Amino acid sequence: MHIKKFSLILAALLAFAGGAGAQEKQSSAGIAAASPAASTEKLPRLVDLGASKCIPCKMMAPILADLKKGCEGRLVVECIDVWKSPDSGKEYGVKIIPTQIFYNAEGRELFRHEGFFGKEDILAKWKELGVDLGAR
Repeated sequence: MHIKKFSLILAALLAFAGGAGAQEKQSSAGIAAASPAASTEKLPRLVDLGASKCIPCKMMAPILADLKKGCEGRLVVECIDVWKSPDSGKEYGVKIIPTQIFYNAEGRELFRHEGFFGKEDILAKWKELGVDLGAR
């Protein structure tokens, strides 16, 4: 299936799911879910919005789990399943999934990426944004 066609189908599904009402926010990677203001820690934050049955989202799950574990105390990693919590997609302005949003420690959005994003690319982006999350 072409990416453009997939994006249109996904957008229609998200729009349709938006009328289903809010449900419990869950992680596509088994990582705690949150809303934009949920984190009280003064750490940079990576929010991934995806879905448990989305193939690129499934590919992101182990990367996000690894970042959560490997960057503990330096980065907050949050995952939200927009199919299980459709209002989250609207709240974050998601157009396609997966979407990764990079926030600084003060909660200001620094960067947004749509689609699969590899671990090294994520770490490189944080470094480019002035946050070095390399190994301790």
